[in-house]
Amino acid sequence: MLTFKRADKLSKKANQIFIPVIDGKVSAPEIAKLFDLNLADELAFFTPSDKPLKAGEAFEIPVSASGYSCERLVLISLGKLTNSDLRAAGATIGRKLRGKSDLVYLNLNLKSAETKSILVSANLGNFQWSLKTGSKPLTASVEVTNTTEEVIKSAQVISDAVNRARQLIHTPSNIKNPDWMAKQAKKFANGAKVEVKSGAALKEFGGLQAVGGSSPKPGPRFIKMSYVPRKAGAKHIVIVGKGITYDTGGISLKRPYDIMTPMKSDMAGAAAALAVMSALKEIKANVKVTALLMCAENAISATAQRPGDVITHYGGKTVEVLNTDAEGRLVLADGLAYAVKNLKPDYLIDIATLTGSATLGLGKQYAALYSRNIKWIKDLRQAGEISGDRVWHMPLVDDYEVALESDIADINHTADKGDFNAGSVTAALFLEQFVDKTNWAHLDIAGVGRAEADAGENPKGGTGWGVRLLLEWIGTFK
Repeated sequence: MLTFKRADKLSKKANQIFIPVIDGKVSAPEIAKLFDLNLADELAFFTPSDKPLKAGEAFEIPVSASGYSCERLVLISLGKLTNSDLRAAGATIGRKLRGKSDLVYLNLNLKSAETKSILVSANLGNFQWSLKTGSKPLTASVEVTNTTEEVIKSAQVISDAVNRARQLIHTPSNIKNPDWMAKQAKKFANGAKVEVKSGAALKEFGGLQAVGGSSPKPGPRFIKMSYVPRKAGAKHIVIVGKGITYDTGGISLKRPYDIMTPMKSDMAGAAAALAVMSALKEIKANVKVTALLMCAENAISATAQRPGDVITHYGGKTVEVLNTDAEGRLVLADGLAYAVKNLKPDYLIDIATLTGSATLGLGKQYAALYSRNIKWIKDLRQAGEISGDRVWHMPLVDDYEVALESDIADINHTADKGDFNAGSVTAALFLEQFVDKTNWAHLDIAGVGRAEADAGENPKGGTGWGVRLLLEWIGTFK
């Protein structure tokens, strides 16, 4: 990981210096004079005139100066300073500092939001996780010019929160179970109140029990985290996170079997919610926020639910289970119904690695966003563009609701009636059955929650998607 601090001048102990190239131009006269360099000529040597630099491209120049420890100067392209360009540049900086404990000087002179974007992405690009014996994480210290303590702290808190979510997601499921998640919630609460329900206390949570009953030791957990600001009369946001600590598919076993390997990441929604809660005190959020982590393991056992079962969710709605591998919506439904009945939120949002259909429609760059509140959709989309956790508004098609009909229960949970071929849409329509008239949004992060390759800001595996989005949006409440 990286630690950031503000600097007024270059430290003689700095091992590396990063100098930005903006739209093909570089300027750092004091540093150029110190190392007796013509930076424009150095840049021209690396870049053909007919091939403009891409954002994130970097070139290293060996340097030395009497009394200074710096041995390497890095020219890093910020492109045209678009949000995506800044994130690409930040990710490159972070990756170049992986496995190093260097003191680094980052010579920036940008707007506050631009500096923050680079720093957040740098810490994300620097992220590594393993359980290899003998490996110790190294921390590079990055000194940043022409910025404020507020920007430094904000970038540190947000990027650390994303990396915290990633650590939770990357943890193997022989270590990570619902009880472990409850312990992590308490560990990282950072002033938030934590309540945990298990065993007989979950008797009303039919979906959570049906899924988590497949792995009775330790069994499912309902984890409630609550943050209350000093501001009186603040709006109340409730985040419901899917926390399936491992998903075999249950009796409706996943096939081919190798697609189970990454299923330790099926709790990415709950991880994001937990990480958001861990940062609220530091960002001094002006809203009341409650996170409901719906944690269970979807296993195969004598106590696993079966296709054809009918379960009674929190609040009394009955649901016919047709495919036990569509378990995420069952645990979310309990959380949504609980929030509506007991918490009276102004905003209710769930986040889940829910459907492969979302990935088919949007790929791995955008999460699917469902809501009927047009203003809120606009606010979330704007927060996504700023933060890098981008969303795309998807339709809640009322004509597809007939797919939820059941002959023996109030609804079925996989929308098997009819042939609409819109799995992400019908999953959202199922969840909508549990929110009454509450102001609700659904984030399907199946595509963005996990990366298949180690590239850019993301490591291979859990990305921590949603933390930046939610913290950016929460920060707009004054």
